[in-house]
Amino acid sequence: TKKAKDLVRKSVARSLKLQALEQISLPVDKRALVVGGGISGMNSALSLTKQGIEVFLLEKEKELGGNARFIFKTLEGNNVQKYLKDLISDVYKNPLIHVHTGVQIVEATGYVGNFLTKIKDEKGRIEDIKHGVVIVATGAKEYKPNEYLYGVSENVVTNRELERLIFEKDEKVLKSENLVMIQCVGCRNEERNYCSRICCSHSIKNAIEFKRLNPKGDVYILFRDIRTDGFKEDYYRLASELGVRFIRFEPESGNVPEVREVTEGGKKVIKVNVFDPVLQKKIELSADLLSLASAVVPNEDVYDIAGFFKVSTSVDGFFKEAHVKLRPVDFGTDGVYLCGLAHYPKFIGESIGQALASASRAVTLLSSDTVSASGSICDVEEKKCIGCGACVEVCAYSAIELYKTSKGMKAKVNPVLCKGDGLCNAVCPTSAIQLKHFTDEQLISEIDSVFEQKISEKERKAG
Repeated sequence: TKKAKDLVRKSVARSLKLQALEQISLPVDKRALVVGGGISGMNSALSLTKQGIEVFLLEKEKELGGNARFIFKTLEGNNVQKYLKDLISDVYKNPLIHVHTGVQIVEATGYVGNFLTKIKDEKGRIEDIKHGVVIVATGAKEYKPNEYLYGVSENVVTNRELERLIFEKDEKVLKSENLVMIQCVGCRNEERNYCSRICCSHSIKNAIEFKRLNPKGDVYILFRDIRTDGFKEDYYRLASELGVRFIRFEPESGNVPEVREVTEGGKKVIKVNVFDPVLQKKIELSADLLSLASAVVPNEDVYDIAGFFKVSTSVDGFFKEAHVKLRPVDFGTDGVYLCGLAHYPKFIGESIGQALASASRAVTLLSSDTVSASGSICDVEEKKCIGCGACVEVCAYSAIELYKTSKGMKAKVNPVLCKGDGLCNAVCPTSAIQLKHFTDEQLISEIDSVFEQKISEKERKAG
């Protein structure tokens, strides 16, 4: 009860010093920019056009498709290439979608409802695009291993490369009698302490397809943990029934597969040594092909994109949502959304679902003629400002800039970009910058109210 009284007393003292906050209303440009022309980006773009939204679709490669260009079918048997072909066709046929391939972003300015993005094509031409929202669907890439003789032996491939060999019925696959797969290559280690999620299902899919092409061939999957979520577990059982052998290894115990290449019978063979926990001894496997389940890693341009649109990234280098449960496709920056592999490794179905969700969130904003910005923002008292730039450096939203005056450089706050996090207040050496509703005067009045009460209580007891 005593604490509650103190809290009420502090709130009343502060409320006496409060000033009315005024929300800022801004017009909304009812066009959208989708960065990334993979499955996620194209689904977002098509979903937006169904609501009558004009879309600019950017892709840094010369063609649309992203990672799906290298996937032939899903574990469940869906034809990815046919789906991708139809999807690209729908995008190019849609009059509301303006496709830009082979371009890169060179600058992005503005704020929610009013962005301006500059793009440059392969010929160096610059184009300005005005839009109200941004959907980031830049995808991710396959890790290129530097372990297990990848790049040294032609018989060592990644899972994605193996899938192409299988579906093209390459002689290298047809003539292989033994296939060994190693999981978790490039992830779940000190450098990348996360699971790429899709690798187990990808390996099982390739193992099943290999056995169908070559029923007499032997397939070994060396794994740490098999993570086949939901009904994908059925395909794990199917692989076991087809004769695929699973051998667990534990790097934590120093049990890591050892790979070398030898020549036997006039041909090169991969030898894989690993400790079998069932047999409780080290075994040697001979492989005509060694396939590595490479990690899904962020693209090189993640931090460039993050800088352009003032969005955050996770410790793993992927883009980070505002809140994992409450705002799973929103960034902390208003008007910017994300979907697909750019967010985290996920399956095609999950990417499509997230793409539709991000489009839905974008339409919620674009359906309004105006957007309101919070009045709880920072304000600079120019007389106190010494132009040191400390506030500019700590602002995560680039809402503060220095400008030249007759009395030197001074800081200025863009009220639309400011989120009122208060970092600038803490670093200002002259207290020139204050957060409205949380000014020094208001906070000190709270403290004073508590101590005044304490003093009066002591005086009353003394009297």
